[in-house]
Amino acid sequence: MIKTVIIDDEPAVVSIIKYFVKKENLPLDIVATAQRGDEGIKLIKKLNPQLVFLDIKMPVVDGFEVMKSVKDTKFIVITAFESFEYAQKSLRLGAKDIILKPIELQQLTTSINRVMGWKFTSNDTVNDVIQYIHSNYDKKIELKTIAGNLYLSSDYISKLFKTHMGTTINKYINKVRIEKAIELFDNGEKSVKEVAIMTGYDSLNNFYKNFKNTTGKTPAMYISDKNK
Repeated sequence: MIKTVIIDDEPAVVSIIKYFVKKENLPLDIVATAQRGDEGIKLIKKLNPQLVFLDIKMPVVDGFEVMKSVKDTKFIVITAFESFEYAQKSLRLGAKDIILKPIELQQLTTSINRVMGWKFTSNDTVNDVIQYIHSNYDKKIELKTIAGNLYLSSDYISKLFKTHMGTTINKYINKVRIEKAIELFDNGEKSVKEVAIMTGYDSLNNFYKNFKNTTGKTPAMYISDKNK
């Protein structure tokens, strides 16, 4: 997942990016947001994100000053101003791409693809498998289905995945599901059963076992610790 920070003083912009990320299972992990440029600079220096969505017009410190203050960061500039001057200055200061408000899904995904490459590994087949898992973790996933979609044998895909990812496909699926389960527990009041279903587990026993193996805690223990 791509560690991402959003710096924009409009809550609606932050909300729409988060909505698209969740709805489309985009490979972004939004670790923090800020509404002012000075706050954004502190977040970038503290968290060292791989990608930053950056507004230009903000109070106290604008987006141009943020880019001047932080180097070696991939910025996608968000602006409501469709002007050559804004674009030229943004690119000169290090912006990798520019998207216009109001943000649309197509321009967002195109921009991420252009800036980040949207590749998990150097192998396109493995990338396709990973993308399939991230898009279908809440459903039943079978290796034969993945193999059939790619017109390859199950054995070949299993070996290729292990070579590039250092783990098996099943272990990776469980990893993605438990990460999503933790996110659901952190962001809402879902029951353990609801979260298990929403992350693709058809058995509560399997969910409990995989959750504890991954986190060292049962779901109940995790929820209890979170609520303290």
